Amino acid sequence: MKITFLGAGSTVFAKNVLGDCIINPRLGAFDIALFDIDEERLDDSYQMLNNINHTMHGRATIKKYTNRLEALRGAKYVINAVQIGGYEPSTVIDFEIPRKYGLKQTIGDTLGIGGIFRALRTIPVMEDFARDMEQVCPDALFLNYVNPMAILTGYMLRYTKIKTVGLCHSVQLCVPKLLKAYKMEEYLGKTKWEIAGINHMAWLLKIEDLNGNDLYPEIKRRNLVNKGEYPDSHDLVRMEIMRRFNYYVTESSEHNAEYLPYFIKKNYPELITKFNIPLDEYPRRCVKQINDWKEMRDSFVNIKELTHERSHEYASSIIEACETDVPFRIHGNVLNHHLITNLPLNACVEVPIMIDRNGLNPCIVGDLPEQLAALNRTNINVQLLTMEAAHTLSKDKIYQAAYLDPHTSSELSLDEIKALCDDLIEAHGNWLPKYH
Repeated sequence: MKITFLGAGSTVFAKNVLGDCIINPRLGAFDIALFDIDEERLDDSYQMLNNINHTMHGRATIKKYTNRLEALRGAKYVINAVQIGGYEPSTVIDFEIPRKYGLKQTIGDTLGIGGIFRALRTIPVMEDFARDMEQVCPDALFLNYVNPMAILTGYMLRYTKIKTVGLCHSVQLCVPKLLKAYKMEEYLGKTKWEIAGINHMAWLLKIEDLNGNDLYPEIKRRNLVNKGEYPDSHDLVRMEIMRRFNYYVTESSEHNAEYLPYFIKKNYPELITKFNIPLDEYPRRCVKQINDWKEMRDSFVNIKELTHERSHEYASSIIEACETDVPFRIHGNVLNHHLITNLPLNACVEVPIMIDRNGLNPCIVGDLPEQLAALNRTNINVQLLTMEAAHTLSKDKIYQAAYLDPHTSSELSLDEIKALCDDLIEAHGNWLPKYH
């Protein structure tokens, strides 16, 4: 069995995902192929994983590649963790140019102007991945960890022949975050729950204790227990969404603040303070991660006795279930083949998936509560048009995706949105294909 990791210079993430595989005794002996265009970071990850493999008595054979085709040759599982354009220049462009139009963002990696253009510069590279895989590992399972998750995973499933699932950890972290926020830690690890929707806007549809008692009434009572003040000052948007739409959303407040038209508004600057919204959060994180890596590099790369503990990422559990035929449930992103019945069929949805030797077996959810489906559709509109823009290389489709974005359309006129898109196309230059 061979696992190929694309974007292996993401050393901390490679440690989590591939370290999980190395310490999993059920996987036995297997090969790891590391690929990255940054040879220095590639070498860091190679040394780090060899340290873990040695210390943890792993049975992996680890090789590094700068030839992508050879890294993919014969792979059974391909893990995608690339960031096309990096922090500089692309992420900086995604934030600085919209700011000139008065359009503010927090993360900009999933929806909105930032999400649209991140998708447009990433899809051509993923198409290259798909062409290589069709040539040297056509039956491999592509595990996509790259944002914008729904757009990229949906594109791979709609426009290539590669078996793909999109993976995010917002579902795994949702219930623990909720219970801790409402001081209900006694239920940690002792609940049954159901989640479905779209990536970063999936919904906690049900949460019960192990005796089947509904915990939502108590959660909602605590949501406004102190005269309208929420209990977690860092998660105010999610709490407000639950108060208004009755259900808790999986992804964080800084993300959801820019998926909706209600929270980041230049004519209502007081909302930023009221909901504690961290504008320009992603660029700050990027700078911090760059600086942190300089300080932590030695502890990853140069410590021969490096250890690892199992993370909450799904990849190793998916591989284990496929290889051993012991079923495992994940929440993943796949095309909506009648899974959520009041969302579009060509959308990419996040649903429970049972994994075994037969591969991915997505579970039928049925209808979402109508208000939740309605919120999801506002994001799906942008996702579908961005996919179409990338497939047709049509500027009009880029404009239309941006026109329909909930946050962008609530702040800018149609003419401003078109001009903003044109400025971004020009600024990204060769990071984008030629649009007509």
